[in-house]
Amino acid sequence: MSSFGLVSSQTQYLLAALLGDRDFTRSYVAENKRRIKERHDQLVDGLREIGIGCLPSNAGLFCWVDMSHLMRSRSFAGEMELWKKVVFEVGLNISPGSSCHCREPGWFRVCFANMSAKTLDVAMQRLRSFVDSATGGGDNAALRRAAVPVRSVSCPLAIKWALRLTPSIADRKAER
Repeated sequence: MSSFGLVSSQTQYLLAALLGDRDFTRSYVAENKRRIKERHDQLVDGLREIGIGCLPSNAGLFCWVDMSHLMRSRSFAGEMELWKKVVFEVGLNISPGSSCHCREPGWFRVCFANMSAKTLDVAMQRLRSFVDSATGGGDNAALRRAAVPVRSVSCPLAIKWALRLTPSIADRKAER
């Protein structure tokens, strides 16, 4: 709950009372699950419309988004350059894959669980404008949508992908 300090006794008491109410907890968890799925679907559909693919998922608070086609160079330096543009020019707070130890440049972690539908709409509009300016405008929108790879990843393949993109213990030791 708290990254930089202790949780107050009052907050702990309130949370214990809320979580002790089984009807409330059951209702809250169901509603929260529904809202998170709704935001996930809204994000994935919005990204697909503007030509950005992402890894399929069925749970979680974020998506792994492939924006490598928007980088000037397919390198981690190119990823950082794109990240800075998205953060400072577009005004969206996303995480570059390299900050999550992704081995392949161009992947970004986009958290959707903390946004309202309206906020996510604004984010998609900003991203659409950025993609249109980076790829030559709206005339190519249908072409970009068709170019988005639809990834159907089985569980074993997804695990292999995650392991392939995550540095090994030997890689981490070599970095030190």
